[in-house]
Amino acid sequence: MTVGRAPGGADLAPVPILSFDEIDSTNAEARRRAEAGEGGAVWITALRQNAGHGRRGRAWETGEGNLAATLLMLTERPPAEAAQISFVAALAVADMARLYLAADLIRLKWPNDVLVGGRKAAGILVESGRRADGVLWLATGIGVNLAKAPVAAVRPATCFADHAFAPPPAPREALEHLAAAFAGWLGVWDAQGFAPLAEAWTQRAHGLGGPCTARLGAETVEGVAEGLDVDGALRLRLADGAIRRITAGDVFFEGL
Repeated sequence: MTVGRAPGGADLAPVPILSFDEIDSTNAEARRRAEAGEGGAVWITALRQNAGHGRRGRAWETGEGNLAATLLMLTERPPAEAAQISFVAALAVADMARLYLAADLIRLKWPNDVLVGGRKAAGILVESGRRADGVLWLATGIGVNLAKAPVAAVRPATCFADHAFAPPPAPREALEHLAAAFAGWLGVWDAQGFAPLAEAWTQRAHGLGGPCTARLGAETVEGVAEGLDVDGALRLRLADGAIRRITAGDVFFEGL
């Protein structure tokens, strides 16, 4: 078990970790529980996922020895603000990774990727909905390549084992550290708002100040990635000097 914090900042009782040998996906299990009236807080993890998915429905492989986990919780925040929890998750993964890898290898890529040595090592998928009583639930899914990189990745991928001098942690050990770091950043967000998260994320960001291409459905936008806006949107400076706020989409930087 791990200690967390409630959305309002109060200490929670220890947050249970619900473990499965195999499941369709931890986010799907979180959704089922939320729609049945539950809300957590609870971590859901599985050794194997047979239908894991990332953004836009892309398949997410959970190879043996890798981490797949979802935190299910309730929030009183409006949906647009609640989506900032993806930055909480990214910072928590980065903190966990620093326990096993050199800090200068770890970078964060907007909107929800964690890079190790310039390649994707972790992904985050936040899903949400409202229970029958109207309360908003959040399912923050996190997949981390600890022991193996996926075979059929859309973009270049890696795993902790490729960069560490010692064997990578077992998934349960990694989750314990991840959950503790998540609780810490959740507390910062609750107490101080998004600004300190944005500052910490920017310090570890990949690609800021360089050329960036954003694919937004049928539209492609090119510019220079200047940084985060006050709500977490990516600020892209276009060739004519205008600023375009990117709130969702796929972004590509040089070499990635």
